[in-house]
Amino acid sequence: MAILHRKNSLSYKTLNGARTGDLFMSLIHTARLNAVNPFDYLLAIATHPEAVQRVPQAWLPWNYPKSAARLDTS
Repeated sequence: MAILHRKNSLSYKTLNGARTGDLFMSLIHTARLNAVNPFDYLLAIATHPEAVQRVPQAWLPWNYPKSAARLDTS
């Protein structure tokens, strides 16, 4: 995963684009390490910005399944 990212990161056009790509790859890899579907995780963060702003630590990949379950039951 890291080697593919390093290979693909050479095509970023700006330094800011590279930093953004690194941020997303870090989130995706951390989600995978915590047995969380990266697409579902990023989608949940994007669709619940108020909840993420209120309690950001609850939305980290290792806490996400509990936060998503609480959001579904309320």
